[in-house]
Amino acid sequence: MTTNNLIAKIWSFCDTLRDDGVSYSDYLEQLTFLLFLKMADEYEKGPQKRKSGIPEKYNWDRISSRSGGKLEAHYVELLRELGKEPGMLGQIFTKAQNKIQDPAKLDRLVKMIDKESWVSMDADIKGDMYEGLLEKNAQDTKSGAGQYFTPRDLITAIVECVRPEPKKTIADPACGTGGFFLSAYDFLTSAYKLDKDEKRFLKEETFAGWEIVASTARMALMNLFLHNIGDINGQPPIRREDALLQKPSDLFDYVLANPPFGKKSSVTITNAEGKEEKEDLLINRNDFWVTTTNKQLNFLQHIVSMLKTTGKAAVVLPDNVLFEGGVGETVRKKLMEKAELHTILRLPTGIFYAHGVKANVLFFDAKPASKDIMTKEVWFYDYRTNISHTLKKSPLKFENLKDFVDCYNPKNRNERKETWSEQNPEGRWRKYTYDEILARDKTSLDIFWLRDENMLDLENLPDPDILALEIIENIESALDSFREVALKIED
Repeated sequence: MTTNNLIAKIWSFCDTLRDDGVSYSDYLEQLTFLLFLKMADEYEKGPQKRKSGIPEKYNWDRISSRSGGKLEAHYVELLRELGKEPGMLGQIFTKAQNKIQDPAKLDRLVKMIDKESWVSMDADIKGDMYEGLLEKNAQDTKSGAGQYFTPRDLITAIVECVRPEPKKTIADPACGTGGFFLSAYDFLTSAYKLDKDEKRFLKEETFAGWEIVASTARMALMNLFLHNIGDINGQPPIRREDALLQKPSDLFDYVLANPPFGKKSSVTITNAEGKEEKEDLLINRNDFWVTTTNKQLNFLQHIVSMLKTTGKAAVVLPDNVLFEGGVGETVRKKLMEKAELHTILRLPTGIFYAHGVKANVLFFDAKPASKDIMTKEVWFYDYRTNISHTLKKSPLKFENLKDFVDCYNPKNRNERKETWSEQNPEGRWRKYTYDEILARDKTSLDIFWLRDENMLDLENLPDPDILALEIIENIESALDSFREVALKIED
């Protein structure tokens, strides 16, 4: 069965469930539970004879042999009890609930999964199937699932630039559904001829992720499991916790991340009268340069703290990190002093499922402690000015970023050539020295040099739907800024 046929078959059933009020996210979550249980059963019965740790009373045979109300009651009990188990098993079933209220439809879903042999299926097919379902889920903007989904083609371009090497560790402190891990896995398996030990390391030791949302963490675990990453009986590669709350206990060779959008961190507390109040969550860490409630700046500092002295990072961050004054300026200066911030990719709007996002990819390398300034120059690629993308009509593709990857020159960063010059003012690839950046107001990295053709040529405006989306994104971005101002006034 082809990937597309499999996706279509599994996804078509969702339309039936949606009539009962089951969302894309809930359907995908139930699919995750049942797929895991079916695959665990196949591993135990197959030549692998791998023990799953699933108690016999909750194995696949006990599920598939029931129907109707008995199946529903058994399934509810199973979800509750497996969430108490250790390792990957307990992580996948943490706080699990049955969201399919019609026993007949639950029975149909079980039978649909029972018909396929998942373990014998090629990892690419079953992995691509789940990736396809995750992308469909992200497109359901009402559920908010898109905030956990970074465009796959953007991730591919980032990984092509970083070029991870075998037997090195890769971390993501806000891993969502695991997109960076899977792209790195694909790169490592295609770019290198891995020996037996390198394959084992890739499967069991390469990846470490953190995800705060339980349902997203379990989707990530299943995503990795379907790609043959992680061990059903081992320590799960993803931890369901807030990565920011403590200093990392391990250091990594690479950190690839797109931290959640939204600048403010807060925690909900209950006061003595039982009323919920919002209170700023100040992350107090002695390894941070500044203490702030700005989530993005905290993630950037945390990522720096996760790297080995030879480590490399690529992180997607919103524009405010590049220009915000006060603690923002301090973080930018410290980053350039302590690490080598060598590349910034300016991204266009219209590529993320969360509207109003103006983002960039910052590439930097960690360095051993020194009194010297580590950043000598920063190379900028402007893929924003005069660029229009929309999620449906004109989505971002890897081909769109191929010129950036070529300019980045992944195999030898020391041999780069600007495409911008006085003679070619439209070149998108340009470098600025550390001193030039330091001389800018607030040490701003929010740098543009290309002429905006829309401002110059009223005859060649983008299509009305693209203009409308740009207006919406600008308004939503402005609203976020106003909310920040309002919160500061309240403080």
